[in-house]
Amino acid sequence: MSELELPEPETETAPETQLDRDDHLRPEFVRAVLDAVEDGNDEAARALVEPLHPADIADLFELTPQEDRAALARAVTDLLDGDVFAEMNDYVREDLIDALEPHQVADLASELDTDDAVAIIEDMDEDEQRAVLRALDPDDRAAIEEALSYAEESAGRLMQRELIAVPEHWTVGDAIDYLRGHEELTTDFWEIFVVDPAHKPIGTCQLSWMLRTPRGIAIADVMKREQTLIPVDMDQEEVALRFQKYALISAAVVDHGGRLVGMITVDDIVHIISEEAGEDTLRLAGAGDGDINEPIRLTVRTRFTWLVVNLGTAMVASSVVGLFQGTIASFALLAVLMPIVSGMGGNAGTQTLAVVVRALATNQLTSSNTARMIGREFRIAAANGVMLGALIGCGTYVIFRNTDLSLVIAAAMLVNNITAGLSGVLVPVTLDKFRIDPAVSSAVFVTTMTDTMGFFSFLGLASLWGLHG
Repeated sequence: MSELELPEPETETAPETQLDRDDHLRPEFVRAVLDAVEDGNDEAARALVEPLHPADIADLFELTPQEDRAALARAVTDLLDGDVFAEMNDYVREDLIDALEPHQVADLASELDTDDAVAIIEDMDEDEQRAVLRALDPDDRAAIEEALSYAEESAGRLMQRELIAVPEHWTVGDAIDYLRGHEELTTDFWEIFVVDPAHKPIGTCQLSWMLRTPRGIAIADVMKREQTLIPVDMDQEEVALRFQKYALISAAVVDHGGRLVGMITVDDIVHIISEEAGEDTLRLAGAGDGDINEPIRLTVRTRFTWLVVNLGTAMVASSVVGLFQGTIASFALLAVLMPIVSGMGGNAGTQTLAVVVRALATNQLTSSNTARMIGREFRIAAANGVMLGALIGCGTYVIFRNTDLSLVIAAAMLVNNITAGLSGVLVPVTLDKFRIDPAVSSAVFVTTMTDTMGFFSFLGLASLWGLHG
């Protein structure tokens, strides 16, 4: 049997001169586009940009200096559709939206699903929002106004209204005819929702099941009745956790009366998971949004606030050192070694804190296993403290040949490591109990405790031990 030769499949890829191996726009390509815009050659700029995917066009604007974005937008204005704006960084999109007329923003919003349209409109000033909403079709305006009535970062803001819902008494054939006979229906969906007469979801039916089921079979006989319903006011982070836990592709969103009002799809959840994870990491460092497109004044304000807080906690730690001036004066080596104890405690506390904040965010750590978590981290901290204490004690003896100093620093290392482990658990758990975001405030308190206890344990033990030069 001769081997069947198949033609090579044709795939649409961006030209090699546009994207590098990591699918990032090449610097020379970005420069070529901006040079064409600067020379007034809009046709050349448009020819370069046109083959790009909407997400890559959005990246192009993010890579363009702020002062050149308006000119680039004018040059490729017909390529700036709703899909491009939906993929764009929030700060970059806000700059471009400010340069557009309300009717232009309304045209963009009308091309998008409700969730993407809301993302474009929600950050606008109230007067501009009203102008855009007035320019929309009544149906689109009603859907977007309803979405804006929900809290930010809630399921109501995240959901899209475009979905397929059918009554339970229909057959598979009825549903297929309905899908084929109404061109205005949404085209992006993986399952249809089955509702009762009160429009409450009672099940779902995947498209694959419908395609493989005879037309005469009732939808109620093939639908899956078990489903995960998302309350409209649920926080988007909790929504993401449900998608992860139950491996969802899409989920129905219901109002307070249990009626179907929208759906959330996994493509939105991927973005939320990435966004929430990044936010928690940056909050631990007090770095604000961490977006390189964020205005400098906002970044300075956010970072300065937390730096001032850290300055205050550093003064608390330094006041502890001041209590032992006489001890330090009598044995100067203490001043050389004490930063090691506090520094190692800070590192240990940060390790525990990162684990605990993540566990709280993903619901791995709850009130039912908090005590077990505390015990676990205590044992880890004690084990590390013993080993680190032995290492620093031996190292100190090798260098300074002072047995008492070696024992003191080893004991202080153990005490501070245990302090770090316990505070790394107790601080974020306590803040979470009081409905305070542990990712924002925990690091300051943990660092203060490890610095203070590090200095106090080392200098206090040295004083009790009677170390002197």
